[in-house]
Amino acid sequence: MSEAPETSPAASRRTLLCGAAAALAVGGTVALTGCGSSSGSSDSGSAPKGPVDLGPASAIPEGGGKVFREQKIVVTQPTAGQYKAFSAKCTHAGCIVDQVKKEQIQCPCHGSRFGIADGAVQDGPAPSPLPAYTVTVEGGNLKVTPS
Repeated sequence: MSEAPETSPAASRRTLLCGAAAALAVGGTVALTGCGSSSGSSDSGSAPKGPVDLGPASAIPEGGGKVFREQKIVVTQPTAGQYKAFSAKCTHAGCIVDQVKKEQIQCPCHGSRFGIADGAVQDGPAPSPLPAYTVTVEGGNLKVTPS
């Protein structure tokens, strides 16, 4: 006795997902929102080499900061005239942090939060602080040297 094959929503989802995966494999790459390199290059997301000029120090608000996404650097000013620089690459999944708000550097991917004074993890899942960089002010401009 033969039975008709069972049709279920799981089978339909599986078929759809397999088809989508095949189309992606043939058709190109997938951009993961907020994760990985946004440049499309073969760069592994490493920090820039040598000092990077990030423009006027006056652009960094006291008690806050600014993310320089293209350079993968975040600069903060915890107190007046004290500048700190960190890698903008989250230590959890490698996403680029997107803002400095409420005295925290914030990652959009999984909710990690880092302190603006030391890059320390204030809220996970990030396992370690953001790597610190050397920052100086020369002629009113920020110069950051990745470590």
